[in-house]
Amino acid sequence: MTSISKQSPATWRSFSFAVPSWGVGTGGTRFARFPGTGEPRGIFDKLDDCAVINQLTRATPNVSLHIPWDKADARELKAKGDALGLGFDAMNSNTFSDTPGQAHSYKYGSLSHTDAATRAQAVEHNLECIEIGKAIGSKALTVWIGDGSNFPGQSNFTKAFERYLASMADIYKALPDDWKLYSEHKMYEPAFYSTIVQDWGTNYLIAQTLGPKAYCLVDLGHHAPNTNIEMIVARLIQFGKLGGFHFNDSKYGDDDLDAGAIDPYRLFLVFNELVDAEQRGVNDFNPAHMIDQSHNVTDPIESLINSANEIRRAYAQALLVDRKALEGYQQDNDALMASETLKRAYRADVEPILAEARRRAGGAIDPIAAYRASGYRRQVAAERPASVAGGGGII
Repeated sequence: MTSISKQSPATWRSFSFAVPSWGVGTGGTRFARFPGTGEPRGIFDKLDDCAVINQLTRATPNVSLHIPWDKADARELKAKGDALGLGFDAMNSNTFSDTPGQAHSYKYGSLSHTDAATRAQAVEHNLECIEIGKAIGSKALTVWIGDGSNFPGQSNFTKAFERYLASMADIYKALPDDWKLYSEHKMYEPAFYSTIVQDWGTNYLIAQTLGPKAYCLVDLGHHAPNTNIEMIVARLIQFGKLGGFHFNDSKYGDDDLDAGAIDPYRLFLVFNELVDAEQRGVNDFNPAHMIDQSHNVTDPIESLINSANEIRRAYAQALLVDRKALEGYQQDNDALMASETLKRAYRADVEPILAEARRRAGGAIDPIAAYRASGYRRQVAAERPASVAGGGGII
């Protein structure tokens, strides 16, 4: 079995990923939202909360912003991030809901809308996200849209996809040379009959069509139950179009639960493919990693801390897989021992190693216990006005 200690520090001790700015607020369902105490009032409160997560875990040094939710003066954003020791990951655009005062509604679509003016507005919003990102040090744009249809015949599948590709091409042209464009597939919601980017195959076609700076983003919760996500990851790696991940977990699809909450073995199997590619020396293999969750019944900071620990655990366990033995069993078609080789690594207790790595990096041996003992939630609850319950949605 491979020893984690033999891996270079850059391989695992400093393995990090971004947290979403929206993740530190209490989420909601399509029906209701029940705010927690000490809700962040805006992006600067969100950054304070994100800094606490990184301080305790030493795994989340970057934050992914969502525009227009996090729109603010770019200089102030950069200064706040620098003061907290935080950088900025991929920018996220929002054309799946309307912003007060916008000229055209996205009720019936955005980048694929039948109306050219609505499409142009959606494109312009993404270009604005790029400009903000350039000013704060981001290097990527993630585009997820809610475009689709709810009734048979409502939309012409081919024409809608053609309009989407044309809009994405306009966004792609504006990308700086050192940026990446991530498209995200989602099989349903808010459109349940058809979705423009509904699966990884369509996502791959988009990335291939747009060009070398376009990649596929895999959200672990955006798949039908029993989908073999790790095989999708392997396929996208094989053809050079795996851009990165949104880590979460689900029981039915897009539940946005904490990473590893439902199927930690699947999370391990995904990392098994990533480590395999890493150790095979796949060219230009540098996928982005980000948590993407909606916390409805937990303290969002605690959930993000817990997810950070679970993601690092899965990575550490995947590094323990005896690759030489596994390859031998695969070559001999020894299904049982091949499976047991993976399970042996998965069953390894790596918590002491992870705790020591956090301690050496200046984090907490037990991050959630340290967070609760700090009284941070009580402190911000006293400083921030109580949030009023709203309708459904992420934030």
